[in-house]
Amino acid sequence: MKHKLQILTFLAALLFVGVPSATGQTMQPQDAPPMPPQRPFGGDPIRQLNLTPEQREQIRVLKEASREERATVNQRVRETNRALQEVLDTDSPDESVVEQRLREAAAAQAAAMRMRIISEVKIRRVLTSEQRVLLKSLRKQAQEGRGERRLENREQRQNRREDGSLRLREQRKMTGPLFRSPPGPRRPTP
Repeated sequence: MKHKLQILTFLAALLFVGVPSATGQTMQPQDAPPMPPQRPFGGDPIRQLNLTPEQREQIRVLKEASREERATVNQRVRETNRALQEVLDTDSPDESVVEQRLREAAAAQAAAMRMRIISEVKIRRVLTSEQRVLLKSLRKQAQEGRGERRLENREQRQNRREDGSLRLREQRKMTGPLFRSPPGPRRPTP
């Protein structure tokens, strides 16, 4: 699900292209090679792709053409997810109703994914071959960055767990056992 959200976010960034003149930036001619990414991951992919004004306009038109369909599909996804959650929240959910709501939610999510993929294909047709190569490189870098962050987060969680268990052990040493055996020989148990 995170992967879908990241793809959607990237596509939204492509679709919501800002006008460079509003920020005082100048555009490079289309024949110029795209600038290499300045940061390994992150940054503005739109700026790094060096879209021409014509490409920006084409992407804006594509976005406008699919706006209503996108809103309808997203509303359907929300409604099917809500209906599924309502069934799950009942005291004893009927399995057949759960299955039906699952099918509806899956169909809505498939429609949303289909729409996003078709939009991406249309956008890729607007890009030059160099821009598509750069886009692939940016995505790979972003994926590697997400993997590195995931690993760092996992290590941090592990360190917190280890620190917590170490502190607990130290606290136990300081307090000692709650029940001590009386000194002297042990009595045999019958």
